[in-house]
Amino acid sequence: MLEGLLLTVVLCSAVLAVGAEPRALKIAVALSIPAVTAKWANHFAPDFVPAEAFLLLGIAFVGFVVFQLLRFILSASQVGTEVLCAGIATYLTMGLLWTFAYVLTSRITPNAFTIAGTTESKVLSGFDALYFSYVTLTTVGFGDITPVSPTARMLAVLEALTGTSISPCSSLDWPACTR
Repeated sequence: MLEGLLLTVVLCSAVLAVGAEPRALKIAVALSIPAVTAKWANHFAPDFVPAEAFLLLGIAFVGFVVFQLLRFILSASQVGTEVLCAGIATYLTMGLLWTFAYVLTSRITPNAFTIAGTTESKVLSGFDALYFSYVTLTTVGFGDITPVSPTARMLAVLEALTGTSISPCSSLDWPACTR
């Protein structure tokens, strides 16, 4: 229940973060309402709404938020506190996006990940996926959760690549980073 409440707060905050333009606000609301509804419907009636529905809707919404944040950052004429905060928000939101992708992969392919110290296959919980996502995004790689299916490995590699290339302008010479 607490996880659902916190996730709802994060998704509603994301709507506010990208809703400065009326068009973006309409799209954000149109994507967030079904995602939040599916999350709560799955919580109270898991047989009626599968978790995969929320995960797919969540990926679409959070992907839109990341896109909007990146668009704001890259179109900024000067780097100020708003751009820096948007950069941090983008980085953290990307971790959430990958979390949804890992949980979805784990639900579709139950043996997609192994967890150290366990012998049975297990679908990643939301917290395990969140933990794995940020460990991968930051390229720390503790090794306690290992992607073993081709899809899970591909996602982990893509996340590590985006984590190193998106982190505070990295070594790229983007115009917004040099102003």
